[in-house]
Amino acid sequence: MENLKCTQCSAVGLEPGFVEDTGQSSYGYARWIAGVLERGIFGTAKRMGKPRWQIDAYRCPACGHLELYAVKPV
Repeated sequence: MENLKCTQCSAVGLEPGFVEDTGQSSYGYARWIAGVLERGIFGTAKRMGKPRWQIDAYRCPACGHLELYAVKPV
């Protein structure tokens, strides 16, 4: 994926990285979950039984724009 093109400025060669989640009881990385956000009784997201996808993030070295891709289930 090193030949990705920035959708904002068209620069080539986006830098790979990840989006960190530092919330309480987090795994340390963010995940993408399909469907509209529904909140449970304590205000947390209802996610039981929903598939989770790893988020791959790429940063444009020219303009700093982030491109996010949900590419594989976790």
